[in-house]
Amino acid sequence: MRYVSTRGHAPVRDFAGVLLAGLAEDGGLYVPEHWPEFSPADWRALRGKPYAEIAAWVMQPFVAGAIPFETLLRICREAYAGFGHAAVAPVVQIEHNLFVQELFHGPTLAFKDMAMQVLGRLFEHVLGARDQRVAIVGATSGDTGSAAIEAFASRARADVVILHPDGRTSEVQRRQMTTVVAPNIANIAVAGTFDDCQDLVKAIFADRPFREEMHLSGVNSINWARVAAQVPYYVASALALGAPEREVAFAVPTGNFGNVLAAWVARRIGLPVARLVVGSNRNDILYRFLDANDMSVRGVEPSLSPSMDIQVSSNFERLLFELLDRDPVATAQTMARFRTDGRMAIPHPVWHRARALFHGFRLDDAGTLAEIRRLRDASGYVADPHTAVGIAAARAHPCPAGAPMVAIATAHPAKFPDAMERAIGVRPLLPPRLADLYERPERYTRAPNDLAAVEALVRATVQRNAAA
Repeated sequence: MRYVSTRGHAPVRDFAGVLLAGLAEDGGLYVPEHWPEFSPADWRALRGKPYAEIAAWVMQPFVAGAIPFETLLRICREAYAGFGHAAVAPVVQIEHNLFVQELFHGPTLAFKDMAMQVLGRLFEHVLGARDQRVAIVGATSGDTGSAAIEAFASRARADVVILHPDGRTSEVQRRQMTTVVAPNIANIAVAGTFDDCQDLVKAIFADRPFREEMHLSGVNSINWARVAAQVPYYVASALALGAPEREVAFAVPTGNFGNVLAAWVARRIGLPVARLVVGSNRNDILYRFLDANDMSVRGVEPSLSPSMDIQVSSNFERLLFELLDRDPVATAQTMARFRTDGRMAIPHPVWHRARALFHGFRLDDAGTLAEIRRLRDASGYVADPHTAVGIAAARAHPCPAGAPMVAIATAHPAKFPDAMERAIGVRPLLPPRLADLYERPERYTRAPNDLAAVEALVRATVQRNAAA
């Protein structure tokens, strides 16, 4: 499998090259040169297999030529062996034709573990084979950072620097990052929003001399491997609910579009997906696009679902590339205008193509609290604020064909105790392995929203570890 940039001016790479590159040199995102196709017989052959095996088989076409299948299978088995539920990503019915797929049973209690535990081992394998070392720089709105730190802590061939928006994550999210004691881990609290952090990471990667000097790589969902490792859980839930003989629909709470893009990829490679619903909070750029073709940037407002406090959805560029019939020139021009004007001009025929599959939904904080209470009272199910948005989105847009709707549960409610207490009067307990989280000392550095300042901190981290 070979990969091309959405903007057409970066080297064509294999999976290992894309894994280490992260963002393409032309500022675009890597996508497969062609899409693999799974037949109904292929899907049937995966029924009843353990999650790790489903993951390896679904990912195999994307890594073909770079990593042997037996190696990939071993990586997936190791990645999911420590999850807190034997099914890894269990599916729970909460209403007639409405299900929840729980993706929060990993080490940091969020769906990011589903991909990051695989990525850490993929990096270790590829870097070991090449005898290389990299510096991983990433931005987080709350969950990616802790998942990356957990996956890469103390690994010999990678330094990890994570940027998070100062004061704009939950305390649990922050502490899961800043209390990890490992020499290769550094946390930077940036004065700004997640979009500011994400822009800094993109600017760092665009600084080619610095990128080459530091041997930079990335693990945000701009890295194609992250998306590829998220596709299997959509497959697993669809198979559990009757695919390929039966269509399935998904409702996904998302800000950066990577999670729902993985559902789109599952459909693109042959999974019978009838509908995709995008759940947003008050930071509703994706809802406004799907509702009225209004992809315009507004100020980011803090909410009870901070992982979705995003106004620039980086992974949307991958879908845009497909909607524009894989035209890299048109994609690059559209993205350049978006960066300049703060508004993405999507031709109406292209918008209608998106609307044929995607539906948008938004829920403010008051609605989120009400939905958490409604769920608890109606079914006994306790959902975190992000998952509550996803479930409300599923109820608002049921599939007319009668396909079962699966809402994606992205985080454990204990990650957001203040919001949960406001909603239902209870602060959910952290699992025993994290019971002392609030007592652990924190380690992080505050920095201005300034490229030079952040690059200096990245360089200091890498040079310190190189001298150790």
